[in-house]
Amino acid sequence: MRGSAIVAAAFAALASAAPAARIEERATTPTVYLAGDSTMALGGGGTGTQGWGEYLKYSLSIPVVNKAIAGRSARSYSVEGHFAEIAALVKPEDFVVIEFGHNDGGSLTPTDNGRSDCPGSGDETCNTDVQQDILTYPAYLIDAAKNFTSRGARVVIASPTPDNPWETGTFEYEASRFTTYANQSASGFAHAKFVDHGQLVGNAFQKLGASEVDGFYPNDHTHTSPEGAAIVAQTFVRGVICSKSFLKRHVKNETSSIVGSCL
Repeated sequence: MRGSAIVAAAFAALASAAPAARIEERATTPTVYLAGDSTMALGGGGTGTQGWGEYLKYSLSIPVVNKAIAGRSARSYSVEGHFAEIAALVKPEDFVVIEFGHNDGGSLTPTDNGRSDCPGSGDETCNTDVQQDILTYPAYLIDAAKNFTSRGARVVIASPTPDNPWETGTFEYEASRFTTYANQSASGFAHAKFVDHGQLVGNAFQKLGASEVDGFYPNDHTHTSPEGAAIVAQTFVRGVICSKSFLKRHVKNETSSIVGSCL
């Protein structure tokens, strides 16, 4: 009787501990935060378009929080405090996906639009009548990645998506300098990976052909329709798997169903 009582007590203890264990498991489920511009953001670039970040959740088994904001560059996203907002939210083992480039180009003179980065690939700084100590594109990404990884998060830095590569009627895609900068920015961190999203999208769109891809750009040559955005999201997932990012553990698609192949 005494032994039976002990066994019964043990089972009762396990039963009472099980809900707590499940609660703890839920509490430590990683979250993916997205930092980018309109090509990633909710609502895309206006009527008839959508950002690819809105479709990433369908490929992952963990929550996706889309913090991308239209019209932002690595500089303006940083200066406005959005990287800091994400840093305040991340927990160890969370993920942050960073993708900028569409609004980072241009000149700081004669008018500073508040988005263009200081030219260069290192620690150069620029001053204008709008802002002092403007950093380079990779410097903003490196600062953000340093902040996130210091908090235990894992980072994916992606190259920007291409403008419509079939716009002229002939397929044309050439990686911008931001692709090189993004790759360099990720390379300095043990817990950061680079995804060449631009090339992956370019390859997928080349295969689809001009007629179909032109239909993905209803308003301009930058912002995709929902159908196009879904494919852009799929190519990112392919890049995650190929880059061997820890995020690939949370991809729920069958590999064969994901658009594209490794570069």
